[in-house]
Amino acid sequence: MRHNTQQIRNVVLAGHQGAGKTTLFEALLHAGGAIQTAGTVERGSTFSDSDPMEKARGHSINSTITAIDHGDVHINLIDTAGYPDFRGPTLSALAAVETCAVVVNAASGIEHGTIRLMEHARARRLARLLVVNKIDHDGVDPAALVDQLRDTFGSECLPINLPSRGGAAVVDCFFRPDGDSDIGSVAEAHRRIIDQVVEINEDVMGRYLEDGESGIEGEELHDAFEQCLREGHLVPICFVSARTGAGVRELLDIVERLLPHPGEANPPPFVKGIGADATPIASRPDPQAHVIADVFKIVNDPFVGKLGIFRVYQGTVRRDTQLFVDDGRKPFKVAHLYRLRGREHVEIDEAVPGDIAAVAKIEDVHFDAILHDSHDEDHIHLKPLDFPRPMFGLAIEPLHKGQEQKLATALHRLAEEDPCFRVEHNAELNETVIRGLGELHLKLMLERMKERYQVEVSTRPPRIAYRETIGARADGHHRHKKQTGGAGQFGEVFLRIEPLPRGGGFEFVDEIRGGAIPNQFLPAIEKGIRQVLDHGAVAGYQVQDVRVIVYDGKYHPVDSKEVAFVAAGRKAFLDAIGKARPILLEPIVNLDVTVPEQHIGDITGGLAGKRARINGTDSQRGGELVVKAQVPLAEVTDYSNELKAASAGRGRYTIEFSHYEPVPPNVQKQLVESFRPRVEED
Repeated sequence: MRHNTQQIRNVVLAGHQGAGKTTLFEALLHAGGAIQTAGTVERGSTFSDSDPMEKARGHSINSTITAIDHGDVHINLIDTAGYPDFRGPTLSALAAVETCAVVVNAASGIEHGTIRLMEHARARRLARLLVVNKIDHDGVDPAALVDQLRDTFGSECLPINLPSRGGAAVVDCFFRPDGDSDIGSVAEAHRRIIDQVVEINEDVMGRYLEDGESGIEGEELHDAFEQCLREGHLVPICFVSARTGAGVRELLDIVERLLPHPGEANPPPFVKGIGADATPIASRPDPQAHVIADVFKIVNDPFVGKLGIFRVYQGTVRRDTQLFVDDGRKPFKVAHLYRLRGREHVEIDEAVPGDIAAVAKIEDVHFDAILHDSHDEDHIHLKPLDFPRPMFGLAIEPLHKGQEQKLATALHRLAEEDPCFRVEHNAELNETVIRGLGELHLKLMLERMKERYQVEVSTRPPRIAYRETIGARADGHHRHKKQTGGAGQFGEVFLRIEPLPRGGGFEFVDEIRGGAIPNQFLPAIEKGIRQVLDHGAVAGYQVQDVRVIVYDGKYHPVDSKEVAFVAAGRKAFLDAIGKARPILLEPIVNLDVTVPEQHIGDITGGLAGKRARINGTDSQRGGELVVKAQVPLAEVTDYSNELKAASAGRGRYTIEFSHYEPVPPNVQKQLVESFRPRVEED
């Protein structure tokens, strides 16, 4: 079907794991005629979970995009993963839609994922819809669940339909408010939602009070309803059973008749410029204007190559259009333009404002890139989404030699696809670290890397970047003398070291008098000292916060060479450190842990056993508390799993480097004893 912007509806299905999003996605596709038969998660036959890893595990990992033509509208529908470890692609989809339909398991009630996703959608100013699934399950109490939803998310949450006949059907409370429901009067539910809708507009409210509902024209009621959704004044609750199909067609009717189209929704948060100089700008869903589109998903497809999936906000993208990526000077030609149907790619001629489409084999395209056709759109970008920070880390290296470049390519492509998967290279420790949202997240990434790119790696916890320093002044001396029958090597250095304040770095001071060592050899002495700074003196970690004063020495007019003073400077510095009460420092991080209030005791008790200093707590929306603490980084390397166990999977945390502090004596002894430096022969 050819469509215009007013006929488009963009909806994402989100929710806690086990809410039944994928089954609902199947039911909607089947009811909308997009597929002949609805698959099941149990059989691994769903349209959405087509990846072998998803079939094997029985849950979504990726987000799936497809379209339904229902009545007079074209619905772009996105199914997302429920597990918090795969939250990155789920949140990315919020940048492409006007409506977030948060699916709630009627049997389980409100879960942590429900609350978090409602918060994300509210912060993004999206229209929100609560879809209560599994209404036919035994023991479901829909009336109590409605009360729970209103208590948690506000009185603006109102049923737009109600379950009937024990969840075998639903009855409409908005368009045709007749019939019997399982949880109260349909007429009363109708009155409450109409009262909420007309409240947003004074003119409509006046006519409603004067003439009742008959005094309001249908278009006015739709406009008021849409305004309520856009301003968060109304969050409709609708009931479905994806398994039996109850309420599924009614849900499609709600999407068609009541949800906002791209021209009605809140304007997307585009800004022009960077940092403090960034200023908001408005895009227009005008098909004749300059093109502005945002890339919200990257897929590296084995058959068509790199796919950049984007949402058009302004202008029309056609085949053969010349587009720029971000601030690039060189445009690319849209040779092929695709609409996605799951893993299938259907070629189309154009994409109008509100459309979701894809281009292939454009290497410069990346997540959150802006595609445009005019330099007037340079430096434009969407306000960044509030992604959770990837904290769980693993150090990796290829199992087989010679695969370093292959590993780098695989990691780059995986990071392109998931904004919550990060790759770091620590030059100091010479290790590559991958970070994700949890152990499951990284496990799946490593499996994907093996299956897709044939790269296997070994893993271990990331090393901690300890530091070495000194606690007292001390003198050091070394004479380097080597005679091999020909020209020899000679250099002698006397130096003194002093501790600097924490964060003071390194200072090299020349106090040589009378030409005891010619100036030409001072850089060689400093070079030898810096070798120790880089590789450590007592435990193999960088040395910091020390001043080195070279005050005396000797040289030989024939045998003194640069190499001799490099060795003398290094050995003299090591000699001094051994006398200066060497100290090991450990990184201290600021740790913020967000958990429901009922878990606060377990969290603070656990942190007390990690040498943490708890600095207080802050209240958060939704009955959560944030524990603020400072803790040694070494104590929280596996905190993701500990927090998950202590908070029933409802906790999250962030860490940020603060400063270095001395390690306890027992820890220093252990680190020193485990270090086996290489001793170079004189």
